Amino acid sequence: MALNKSDVEKALDNARTVLRGDGGDVELVNISDEGIVQVRLKGACHGCPMASMTLKSLIERVLKKELPEIKEVQAVT
Repeated sequence: MALNKSDVEKALDNARTVLRGDGGDVELVNISDEGIVQVRLKGACHGCPMASMTLKSLIERVLKKELPEIKEVQAVT
């Protein structure tokens, strides 16, 4: 089953709640046919030393929990 933008955005909204509490945000950039989701970290998250941890331990974890067909979440600039 192919991932659709609407479902990924809904899942990202759960992560956004936490990110926005710290002045950050995340933008959906691309969804590949292979299940790779590319996002752009924004606000306080952009350039933060903990950004890679946030990407994997928060954003990727939340997305994979709600959409198991996601294989990986990658940050792009």
